[in-house]
Amino acid sequence: LADRYSRKALMLMANLSSFVILVAVLSLDLLGSLASVYALAVAMVVGRAVFDPAEYAYLPNICDADELLTANALASGGWSAAMGIGAGIGGLTISAYGIETALWIDTLTFLAAALLIATLPEGGPDTSERTPATPRVLLGEIWAGWRHILANPPIRRVVLAKGMWASGGGAQVFLLVLIGMSAGFGDIAAGIGILYMARGFGSGFGPVVGRPLMANRRLMPYLLGLALGVSGLFYLAVAAFEWTGVILVFIFLSHASSGVNWVLSTTMLQERAADEWRGRVAGTDNLGITLTMGISALAAGLVMEHDLLGLRELIALTGLIQISVGLIWLVLASPHERRFIAS
Repeated sequence: LADRYSRKALMLMANLSSFVILVAVLSLDLLGSLASVYALAVAMVVGRAVFDPAEYAYLPNICDADELLTANALASGGWSAAMGIGAGIGGLTISAYGIETALWIDTLTFLAAALLIATLPEGGPDTSERTPATPRVLLGEIWAGWRHILANPPIRRVVLAKGMWASGGGAQVFLLVLIGMSAGFGDIAAGIGILYMARGFGSGFGPVVGRPLMANRRLMPYLLGLALGVSGLFYLAVAAFEWTGVILVFIFLSHASSGVNWVLSTTMLQERAADEWRGRVAGTDNLGITLTMGISALAAGLVMEHDLLGLRELIALTGLIQISVGLIWLVLASPHERRFIAS
């Protein structure tokens, strides 16, 4: 979609449709039905699936090359701060007033986002040579996008880098909920919210503070792997220490490191993919991340259900997975990255 239709319009539509759907569900009191809850979750995910590739492909068209890394770092910082504040406020609001009140507040965030997007300039794509959008044409364009990624090793490597983080990170998203239920941070909802607040603030802090590292071309070939390893290392610390306030620091630092991986890999893909391919590259990137996170979370759930590992052991395993894939990047991908960047 982001390579065929106005990216600004897609971002606007994603937020407005999420606003309308959430208001309708709350107004009609549909949260009592499990099917309605699943339908709401699917609708929110679809909105995000439309928004993310459009935003990803839009940003390079309104920034010059020197601004792009800073813009991605600020975007990540803003998103992560919103996630951190939202998780904290959401957890406390649910504890005090219930989930419906929290969701009514959430509807306003979609409306505010739509109003902000409406003020932005157009950012592509060029549609002057587009053929009519039949199902066959759309499927052909998606397949062409995948072939483009597979045929370009510099793009293919970076697409894999985010999936490598998700191999452990998907389970960690699920395990944070279990930690919040076990640690003594107050009410369960508040505890989960506090942990996700630390995660969100870390994800925003890392790219902003780490921007000089990401701009260092001598360090760039190694930084994705190093960030993966450091992210896993701090989850080993989460598994090893008592679950007091200190684990908030470890979670913060782990996701600060993974935020560096995220922003740098995003910027590298935006620079390496031509504008006509960016939406499909972004969509494939998101597909890989989401699929890997889902498999990781499912595997962790099965391990817990069958008592194969305890919670601490499983958290440590996810950290070891991230350290391992970070080392794999350093050994297998970094030499190719060094030659590509030098050329």
